[in-house]
Amino acid sequence: MNIIDELQWRDAINQQTDAEGLRELTETKSISLYCGVDPTGDSMHIGHLIPFMMLKRFQLAGHRPVILIGGATGTIGDPSGRQSERSLQTLEQVQANVDALTAQMKKLFMTEGDNQVRMVNNYDWTHKINIIEFLRDYGKNFNLNTMLAKDVVASRLEGGISFTEFSYQILQSLDYLHLFQTEDVQLQIGGSDQWGNITSGLDLIRKKEGSEAKAFGLTIPLMLKSDGTKFGKTAGGAIWLDPNKTTPFEFYQFWANTDDRDVIKYLKYFTFLSKEEIEALAEKVETEPHKREAQKALAEEMTRFVHGEEMLEQAKRITAALFSGDIRSLTADEIEQGFKEMPTYETDGEAKNIVDWLVELGLEPSKRQAREDVTKGAISMNGEKITELDFTVSAEHAIGGKFIIIRKGKKNYSLVKLQA
Repeated sequence: MNIIDELQWRDAINQQTDAEGLRELTETKSISLYCGVDPTGDSMHIGHLIPFMMLKRFQLAGHRPVILIGGATGTIGDPSGRQSERSLQTLEQVQANVDALTAQMKKLFMTEGDNQVRMVNNYDWTHKINIIEFLRDYGKNFNLNTMLAKDVVASRLEGGISFTEFSYQILQSLDYLHLFQTEDVQLQIGGSDQWGNITSGLDLIRKKEGSEAKAFGLTIPLMLKSDGTKFGKTAGGAIWLDPNKTTPFEFYQFWANTDDRDVIKYLKYFTFLSKEEIEALAEKVETEPHKREAQKALAEEMTRFVHGEEMLEQAKRITAALFSGDIRSLTADEIEQGFKEMPTYETDGEAKNIVDWLVELGLEPSKRQAREDVTKGAISMNGEKITELDFTVSAEHAIGGKFIIIRKGKKNYSLVKLQA
């Protein structure tokens, strides 16, 4: 299957500048293409991943991806999708973010072989341009009326936009021209909000290199969930690729909890499962939705891709232990991941009667209620029911010397941490 046909089957194409020309080009040769990300933070979230997964598909089809980290554009800020000016970061912070994102990209996309991903930083060529060169050699090629008509700029005109953010599209256009000239890049891909920047780059290439220059643009559709809300956001915030921001267990659970209406779309976008495998899972969603096989496949594929096999197995162990109640099978690290968002209490580890202990921590409102719950078998510690009123809780019960897990009823878990 041609790469363009595959992207169309996966519903991953929003706009193309020349669909017929790009199809012909990709069928006749191996091309270089690029996608960029600005270092606005020290980690990508899953929303950033969408165009880069498409870049990876081109790589698997034999093409040569270039990943651009915007060390220069990141100091300015893309006005896309915003109604106010970005707060400018220091150059030191931008560089720290560049280093973090570069390491993240290498981990996800670098492979052995001739089509290995090339990493570039637009600061390397942009910082050499002085203001006179910028205005004469590049600014002269941009029509103000055309720039104002771009959606990302037009949406900001009522509230105002600085010259700094207004000039962002010139810098991104310069990137495409530079990569066209030095890396033989003929295609830029990005999210749907990047259409204006991409077409500006193509205009600059043709003005500089001639109208016959073969360069193309392709955007990915804006992804929304079936309920109309933005993809990748939860009550707790963004789903990050950095395991220190979003644990592998939380990452796994995000995908495992995907709505039936969205799961096949996500399998097409984010995984490298074949058409036949995804269609088989789509049938399972229709005939046996209670088994959630498509969600499990999605969670496994994504967690393995981002965090590796070991972290995937850890996430699955935590999931299984929480479902079965076999808490003692978990390590302290796994407990910290699995119970991160659950109510947390602290104790000094001094040996105390179970009733007194529950009340002092605030896990029970009164000794009467505590005694009632214990005698009825409603209290479990580390997966084991406590039914004796004279039971003594001590530091010896802490898993890994750090945590005690209390379950009240069937679903109400609490994490008790021993003070260091």
